[in-house]
Amino acid sequence: MRHFDGRRHNQRLIIICVALLAIASLPMQLKARATSTSVNIVNNSSREIRNVYLSHVNADDWSGDLLTEGNNITPNHSVSLNNIACDQAQVKVIAEDQDGCFLSTVVNCGDQATWTITNDTAADCGSGS
Repeated sequence: MRHFDGRRHNQRLIIICVALLAIASLPMQLKARATSTSVNIVNNSSREIRNVYLSHVNADDWSGDLLTEGNNITPNHSVSLNNIACDQAQVKVIAEDQDGCFLSTVVNCGDQATWTITNDTAADCGSGS
């Protein structure tokens, strides 16, 4: 009878250890899961935004255009991009205007961000030699 109780004790111990391991690995599983974010792009400039892309912050691995064809962001209008998948803590949002100039900002994933583009927003127009 005593031997049976010892086996039962070992089984309980194993179950408790497995449960503790599962609980301990939960934060890693949640962190590995991609988060999403939303960005409201407000165009308070005289530029027309024709394309919007995403990229990792320190890379030039741009996504495809996030604006549906014909849905440019005209002056004094805005567009909300929802459920943008993020696999890092931040994502770079890049806008292209009618002249082919690029504007960008970095937003935190998991947040709802607003990016307001004005005439003073720095743009990369590819000038140089």
